[in-house]
Amino acid sequence: MSDSGALEGRDYAAALCVVLVWGTNFVAMKLGLREVTPFQLGAGRYLFALLPLLLFVRPPKLAARWVVLYGLFQGVGQFGLLFLALRAGMSASLAPVMLQMQVFFTALFAAAILKEHIERRLQAAMGIAALGLACLCVDALGRNSTVTLMGFVLSVASAAMWAASNIVVRVAQRSTPRFEVLPFMVWSSMVPILPFAALSLAFDPPSTNWNPQAVSLTAWSSMAYLGWFATILGYAMWTGLLKRHPANRVAPFSLAVPPVGIAAGMLFLDEIVTPWQWAGIVLVVASLALVMLRPRVRATAPV
Repeated sequence: MSDSGALEGRDYAAALCVVLVWGTNFVAMKLGLREVTPFQLGAGRYLFALLPLLLFVRPPKLAARWVVLYGLFQGVGQFGLLFLALRAGMSASLAPVMLQMQVFFTALFAAAILKEHIERRLQAAMGIAALGLACLCVDALGRNSTVTLMGFVLSVASAAMWAASNIVVRVAQRSTPRFEVLPFMVWSSMVPILPFAALSLAFDPPSTNWNPQAVSLTAWSSMAYLGWFATILGYAMWTGLLKRHPANRVAPFSLAVPPVGIAAGMLFLDEIVTPWQWAGIVLVVASLALVMLRPRVRATAPV
């Protein structure tokens, strides 16, 4: 980690790359879901994330239960619910804002499970975020909303699953003296593939069974983008920034992910953001800023 904490040109370039990749990956999800089911997209994402690195990255030196739990919560839970939410009517513009609620779910889970104290600044931020969530819920209940109530509920559940995976990582780090991020990420990518395949066989209509020749280049590109760029490249660059610099210098960059996601959804998918959604977005981003711009912060990586 850098002694001074000062970021260099390459660091800003890496942060910009991560923000752009994570902000636009919701558009890739929407495009992929036009042709494949949420469960097929989940299996495809992790196949692409796993195949290039599994042969070169050794297994992580920690208990296998942490790898399995993380793969289930982060893979099947977070992304399975997110893909279902996007298919059910959540917009690519609003999804990145909804997922950032994981910051507050993580705090609640850490307080309940790890007995961590929720400081006053975080309590205030959670209150602001709750108001933002209420605005988004009011919008989802309205007739003129661009999202559905089911998409809204599934997105909240996805954020909760992300928070659960954060708790798994935190406990795994405490129990493992030399916790290595890359092996953990790569080998945990094996876990969701079979559950996603089983869910697809159980619940997807017979007409949507896997047929590689029937899947277009757009859908394959979507899965490759989610696996190689959003997962491998994004997390690798983000982890590199956290290794070189204090977390309080790196975490604020994640505040740019929701605005990039909103702009990408409006630009590439012609999505419309309603007044209630703008109100909710402003409140949620303000609550995140209150948390992440504090002097000391514990950083977590966005989608």
